[in-house]
Amino acid sequence: MPGVRGAPRPGAAGLRADVAAPSSQPEASCCAGLEARTGAAAAAESLCPARGRPSLGTMAALPRLLRAASVLLVVWAGFCSAVCVEVPSETEAVQGTHMKLLCISCMKREEVTASTVVEWFYRPEGGKDEPIYEYRKTNHEFPSRFSGRLQWNGSKDMQDVSITVLNVTLNDSGIYTCNITREFEFEIHRPLFTSSRLIHLTVVEEAGEDFTSVISEIMMYILLVFLTLWLLIEMVYCYRKVSKAEEAAQENATDYLAIPSENKENCAVPVEE
Repeated sequence: MPGVRGAPRPGAAGLRADVAAPSSQPEASCCAGLEARTGAAAAAESLCPARGRPSLGTMAALPRLLRAASVLLVVWAGFCSAVCVEVPSETEAVQGTHMKLLCISCMKREEVTASTVVEWFYRPEGGKDEPIYEYRKTNHEFPSRFSGRLQWNGSKDMQDVSITVLNVTLNDSGIYTCNITREFEFEIHRPLFTSSRLIHLTVVEEAGEDFTSVISEIMMYILLVFLTLWLLIEMVYCYRKVSKAEEAAQENATDYLAIPSENKENCAVPVEE
């Protein structure tokens, strides 16, 4: 019967609808989750455009950062350059040694050239000043009790104009004067600046024991002992910690070997995704 064969079955549409209905719900939920994740990714990309690739603003700011870094480097190099410090000279010397009479006069404007004249004088106790050394473009030593025992120990920039007395004797005790005359060579005028340093030198036969050096040595030995004890304690602590870890690992291995082979599969640690 052709009419019967071509007629649709009454339950086929409902069956197809019933079969298709359950699969449409997971598909809709998956699409919703995908849309939610896509929206979140788009929002994150809008908020954080630099993730994964540099933005145009970052590329534009890079030259400015490089210029700032170069300026900081130049400033740091200026701070790290040599600095002149006026340090007072020592006032006690030991007989038979070399004594440096320190005289430092720092220039406030190092970029300006200047001609410097240095004069050294010596005055014994109850006596008068007598010239002993002079620097005026060249070194000159005056005839005195220091003849052949004076040595120039200054710097090339003429900020340190010190001299050294060789083979100091007891008669070298007294007052030493360092006079500095500096003429700056400006285009308009040539001003003169003078400064003076006094050094009261005392020569002794033997070096006395300095109390400060004794205290420094004692503190150094105490610090060495403390550091040694601390290192020993740390080594013992680390050794015990390592030994305990090894013992725990051996106990775990022994317990695992003691489990029957059929139960080892159940002891596998689940891996969390």
